[in-house]
Amino acid sequence: MTQRTIGKQGLVVSALGLGCMGMSEFYSGRDEQESLRTLEVAFENGITFYDTADMYGNGHNEEFIGPFIRQHRQDVIVATKFGNIRGDDGSYLGISGRPEYVREACEKSLKRLGVDTIDLYYQHRVDPDVPIEETVGAMAELVCEGKVRYLGLSEASVATIRRAHDVFPISALQTEYSLWSRDVEDEILPLCRELGIGFVPYSPLGRGFLTGQIQSFDDLEEGDYRRYSPRFQGDNFQKNLDLVTRIREIAVEKNCPASQLALAWLLAQGEDIAPIPGTKKTKYLLENVGALDVSLTQEELQRIDAIAPKGAAVGERYPEAGMVNVNR
Repeated sequence: MTQRTIGKQGLVVSALGLGCMGMSEFYSGRDEQESLRTLEVAFENGITFYDTADMYGNGHNEEFIGPFIRQHRQDVIVATKFGNIRGDDGSYLGISGRPEYVREACEKSLKRLGVDTIDLYYQHRVDPDVPIEETVGAMAELVCEGKVRYLGLSEASVATIRRAHDVFPISALQTEYSLWSRDVEDEILPLCRELGIGFVPYSPLGRGFLTGQIQSFDDLEEGDYRRYSPRFQGDNFQKNLDLVTRIREIAVEKNCPASQLALAWLLAQGEDIAPIPGTKKTKYLLENVGALDVSLTQEELQRIDAIAPKGAAVGERYPEAGMVNVNR
């Protein structure tokens, strides 16, 4: 698979990564054996960039992918995150960027993954009560000690990214970016390019909506967190479905699934972008990999832009409580 350099510090990853969150939580229909097979098939198809976080399954996801990571340790990049605190019962307790917590969280992630070093360590959400300089300073100490190789931020604002990068080089920013979430194009993405920070889009398929597989709210099973997402509710659902229908028309012309078209569009936005579509099923993993074979002409890119310009999707990305914690 094509490789891409993320940031100026030397981090090289596969053009497509794999988001592992759904293997532990948030999405319905989990099957551990199928998830394990998906990890292996991803590796067989050249994916070497695996994304997890300590909050996914309250630690379960790191433990789950740990044996796979260790088996292929010399050939894979593992990224994980800290900052979202949960209780033993899974309840959400808030965000912490305190230096002592950074170290504690890192040690726990290393233990769950069963590795000596985390390749890419993100602050999952910015703590408004702790200066970013203190948080990144603690993260930098982990790099100096060899426990972390590269640093990243997630859902950070322009001001926060600048301040963080002044303390220690940030290699990657992970923020939602897709055909229905293009806000980063205004300021965030240009800043990353100014500073030489790579961009890792999560939810590049709009939490599955851009695949065209979800045709009604009832397609979402009980326990699926998307049932609480504003974009999947009420009139928003149909309006967003109309957008996907128009995207699928171009995909039909290209003789590819809508998911491949959406990923191909994102990959075409720059060589410094490495999306991490998440899936727990081999079928969808192989479909996503196929996006690398989809080439879009300038005319096709312009048509897609006309169909899905910035602000085309209806509804916020997260419920109100979740939106408070983004772009800080």
